[in-house]
Amino acid sequence: MIGRHLVSRRRRRIAAAALAVSSLLALAACSSASDSNNADGKTTITLSMQNPDVKTADPATWAIVEAFEKANPDIKVEVSGQAVAEHLQSLSIAAQSDTLPDVFWVYKATAEDMLEAGKLMDLKPTLDELGITENLPESTVANFTAGDQIYGVPYQGLLTGLWVNKKILADNGLEMPSTFDDLVNVAQELSSKDVVTISNGANQSSFSVWSFLVWLDRFGFEDKISGMLDGSESYDNPDFVRMYKHIAELRDAGAFASNVSTQTYQQAVDQFLQGKAAMLDAGVWASSAIQDSPVAADTVFWNGATFDDGVGDQNIVMNVASAPLVVDHKVADDQDKLDAVKAFLDFYYGDEAQQLLVDNGQPPVTNYEPQIDATKQSVLKSALDVATDPSLSSPQSQPDLLVSTAVASAMYDSIYGVIQNQLSPEEAVALVQKALDAE
Repeated sequence: MIGRHLVSRRRRRIAAAALAVSSLLALAACSSASDSNNADGKTTITLSMQNPDVKTADPATWAIVEAFEKANPDIKVEVSGQAVAEHLQSLSIAAQSDTLPDVFWVYKATAEDMLEAGKLMDLKPTLDELGITENLPESTVANFTAGDQIYGVPYQGLLTGLWVNKKILADNGLEMPSTFDDLVNVAQELSSKDVVTISNGANQSSFSVWSFLVWLDRFGFEDKISGMLDGSESYDNPDFVRMYKHIAELRDAGAFASNVSTQTYQQAVDQFLQGKAAMLDAGVWASSAIQDSPVAADTVFWNGATFDDGVGDQNIVMNVASAPLVVDHKVADDQDKLDAVKAFLDFYYGDEAQQLLVDNGQPPVTNYEPQIDATKQSVLKSALDVATDPSLSSPQSQPDLLVSTAVASAMYDSIYGVIQNQLSPEEAVALVQKALDAE
């Protein structure tokens, strides 16, 4: 047994080392070059993202880059990407050697560490000069501000909740739920007929618990987070235990697929698109796939259940900026590159690029009012209608974006742990608190 543990640890160390080397090599290809000018006279800027295949996985960003290059033929944007874990590890290594890409996607907590270490450019003067600041929501600017510096800009909007197939509900004599009790009743009725209520997938996608991250805000997360980070408040508190007990209630009501532990997020999406689940735990990014499916006409967006025993405002929708785009500090020392990055930011947050976001199933991140085809984009329109409902407010940020990667992972594991009946509510909150204590 000891021998197996030693071999296992050795294999993990070898695997980690191999991952670090491959990550470093991948990022080296897109790190900021010392000479931004090419032989053809073009200025090159590097853009590093959290998808291995940006063109396929992130068509909105790809469309913006193509349109930008067409409008700015003297600038080339060199796009690269890796899966989130590898991408973040690559950035960590690059920050130590001061070889970060020019512009890159990164978690908020990591960005703040980089800013403190002097690795990021203060964007405030540039954003003010270009008139971008005034076109961003105040909450977004505040979320990416540290002291008197703005270190990031919104990559895309994060509008999350549950997509609901109204036809499945109606076919089973059910109405659209509003409260948690309503949702439990829906789950019990559908389960009795072997119909999945909420489609989730834990396999290789433990982060896919967006609707439950909204639950955290309905139990006081936003008021508690500062205390949890400085140690004066615990994640292991009565409000969160109560919330996790509600997850267990929903599980016991038969809300989740029997294969939730082996199903991937994409398989969960497919389950919904094929009309085999009443709801899908996802966000606005799924709107295009839903629109192209047979369930499009029956699908609406729901901001989630409210709780009688919740904490604070229950009338909320998770409509926030996702992790930011940031700029390497060395860009400020290269005038050609600085001008190119300014041009890119000016384009990205202009009306043309914001409409490209919408055309690719994403909400605008500025105050731009998009043009939407109510027929061809009915699914996206449903989500945007909820997002702009004046009776709903939004948290400043999604809970997992306010903590480190390790704590965020513990949060995902705690939620899926209860969904899969592997953790009790008490064990779930203790798991996250342990991760916080290790910081």
